[in-house]
Amino acid sequence: MAINVIARLSRSGKKSARLCVGVISGTSVDAAEAALCRISGSGHEAKVVLLAHASLPFPRRLSARVLAADSARELCELNFQLGERFAEAVLEVISLARLRPEQVDLVGSHGQTVAHLPAPLSRTPSTLQIGEASVIAERTGIPTVSDFRTRDVAAGGEGAPLVPYADWVMFRKKGVFRALQNIGGIANCSVVGERLEDTLAFDTGPGNMLLDALSQRASRGRLRFDRDGELSRRGRVIRPALEELLRHPFLRRPPPRSTGRESFGKELASKLWRRFGRRPFDLLATAAAFTVEATARAYEKWVLPARTLEAIYLSGGGSRNPTLVGGLSRRLAPLPVRPLADLGFPEEAKEAACFALLASEWLAGQPQNVPPATGARKAVVLGKMAP
Repeated sequence: MAINVIARLSRSGKKSARLCVGVISGTSVDAAEAALCRISGSGHEAKVVLLAHASLPFPRRLSARVLAADSARELCELNFQLGERFAEAVLEVISLARLRPEQVDLVGSHGQTVAHLPAPLSRTPSTLQIGEASVIAERTGIPTVSDFRTRDVAAGGEGAPLVPYADWVMFRKKGVFRALQNIGGIANCSVVGERLEDTLAFDTGPGNMLLDALSQRASRGRLRFDRDGELSRRGRVIRPALEELLRHPFLRRPPPRSTGRESFGKELASKLWRRFGRRPFDLLATAAAFTVEATARAYEKWVLPARTLEAIYLSGGGSRNPTLVGGLSRRLAPLPVRPLADLGFPEEAKEAACFALLASEWLAGQPQNVPPATGARKAVVLGKMAP
């Protein structure tokens, strides 16, 4: 029956509206985020309307297992367990919209990244996301598109960032360039104008990942992240440590570039804690300043010389951290730094909505990567289907 659904959707044409759910798990591995969208058209004619958003928190034990997974057996089990959690989030958001699963056309699942190894980090460029799409399709009865990053890597790209295409579809404005800055575990920007080929996008560097890891240590496991910047606000920046962090080789790389947990995750947090753990709040203030300064320098070196920006619009968990938002606003003044909500879209649903759109475009046969952003040799259709 699912194959018949796919055939029907494929014949329906690019202008037909589809109901699609996007589901993601962030790098902090704290929840599955799902967004139900009505998507019409494709390419420059595509339109995305958000109908509902749901967040399904992960049990602490599951989050800890994902972050610590280091064996084939563990990854095998977690692949299916996360698939179950993503399926629950999909069903939850459909219920919130007062719809039935059979009314929804597609699911687009990003999955949970457990390894991201672009060319500078590995002689075999590769990336791995888990959260079995077949489990999602089986539990929901909805065809599921997943594994969006791998085709771009196969085409010579870094498999990231993937959001620029959706940022261009949803947030471009005639006559101006806008920057969409996501501060998730890793921070990334998309600078979008009228034409997709003018899009500039790359990972700016550290986001919340280092802050999260240090917050868990400073609170002895009571906190998963620096809520409202309360911990980092209590400290003072350790200048020599900040200067050392800002010499990280990734920050000198020109776009296209992407990074992940391997550069700014648990290993770096452990190294810093061994040296400065007796000053936990100062260390957290330093980590926050690292995110702010790395982001600001990325704009100054790679964006502002080439683009005049209307404003920078923030999304991701870091957009709810006053320490980061205030620091970026001061550092980049007089360039306006605003919440994504100013564009009429809730930031907490943005990335999940992106993967709803990518799934719809997979069905339309529309390439969804942006080669100047990922470094791919060509535009390709991203994703694999579990009918």
